[in-house]
Amino acid sequence: MERNDFPKDFIFGVATASYQIEGAYNEDGKVPSIWDVFSHTPGKIKNNENGDVACDHYHRYEEDIKIMKDIGVDAYRFSISWPRVMKNTKEKNEKGIDFYNKLIDKLLENNIIPFITIYHWDLPLFLYEKGGWLNDDIALYFQDYSSILFQNFGDRVKHWITLNEPWCSSFLGYFYGIHAPGHKNLQEAIKAAHNLLRAHGYSVEAFRDLVKDGKIGITNVTTKVEPADETEEDFYVVLLVDELTNGWFYDPIIFGRYPENARAILQRNGIDIFENDMDIISKKIDFFGINYYTRQLVKYAPEEPFMFKTIEGELEKTEMGWEIYPEGLYDMLLKIYNRYKTPLYITENGMAGPDKIENGKVHDTYRINYLKSHFENALKAIKDGVDLKGYFIWTLMDNFEWAEGYSKRFGIVYTDYTTQKRYLKDSAIWLKKFLEGEINL
Repeated sequence: MERNDFPKDFIFGVATASYQIEGAYNEDGKVPSIWDVFSHTPGKIKNNENGDVACDHYHRYEEDIKIMKDIGVDAYRFSISWPRVMKNTKEKNEKGIDFYNKLIDKLLENNIIPFITIYHWDLPLFLYEKGGWLNDDIALYFQDYSSILFQNFGDRVKHWITLNEPWCSSFLGYFYGIHAPGHKNLQEAIKAAHNLLRAHGYSVEAFRDLVKDGKIGITNVTTKVEPADETEEDFYVVLLVDELTNGWFYDPIIFGRYPENARAILQRNGIDIFENDMDIISKKIDFFGINYYTRQLVKYAPEEPFMFKTIEGELEKTEMGWEIYPEGLYDMLLKIYNRYKTPLYITENGMAGPDKIENGKVHDTYRINYLKSHFENALKAIKDGVDLKGYFIWTLMDNFEWAEGYSKRFGIVYTDYTTQKRYLKDSAIWLKKFLEGEINL
């Protein structure tokens, strides 16, 4: 397999997120986000680390774009920091907008396609203080914020993603409590999820009015759910967990309703389900973004509130403890495309590895093997009829990995956090050769 086996217009890119790389947390008018507060709360982040400096991308973006250019990627998926461009619900921050203008212009100057994610978890604190994702008005605040981005960048940016992984924003932030804002309430998580979907819909509505020749979609974390044992009960909970983690954020956008099995079990557990604005939520999109990393093995457990428990699998694992399961990418691409008939991008795929730098080199053969196997399954899906448009590796460079702090390295570029020097890992050099057509997989 070589690059030429993929469609001629297929896009290979790298992805990042604002809070994970930008730093400059209080510069040039940027106001606090929920992650600024959460990461400064003792005990929330491994080693009590934070994103105050991160990779200092705010000051080093030109160097980082040069690295992307040298590797030869087609596109760069990055997110806008809402609290960097908005001082409050109405007043925009011109210096923040200017930063993204310069970033976009430099990307285009280097023939790298900008893919903007409008929201990647760093909610402004001023909105959290108004109720955050539990406040129904946030969908309209998000529409206003999106509109400012469309008006300022829509002349040059033609690919837009409203939300990154709303499951994480709602469930990890409002139910499991391991992400900002750190709540632990299932009803709040369901409410937040609904308002995230409403915000997505209102953003799409604004996009259709303001950007005439672009594409817009949403990115979901996508997990292959499999039974621990081949029993009828385990297959039933596979269906249930798949609806809770995957279908909950796909079905409303395409079908205008939540999936029935998950809905029923939530209601049996006393959880209210919200149905307002389904006409807004299901505004037509142009693509789904798929963030795929691993599978989830589940077993029927009637004593649990949702009748299942997760079982640890026996496959090789990454440093995150996630099983390496490239076949699951193929399976999910087929499943999602066949169910929703919507073009797809792989907007994140990658691994955290035990990366060590020796004499300026990082020999991450395991990451090369990981990417090879996932590229192969992506190509197999294309050959089997999936309209897959592109593939973004997570991530360009090592960065702040949310609750894990700086302990996990996902990048194809090594970041020395003391000096901020960047080093191409062997995986970046391998990718460069692949993109140039020098090597076959």
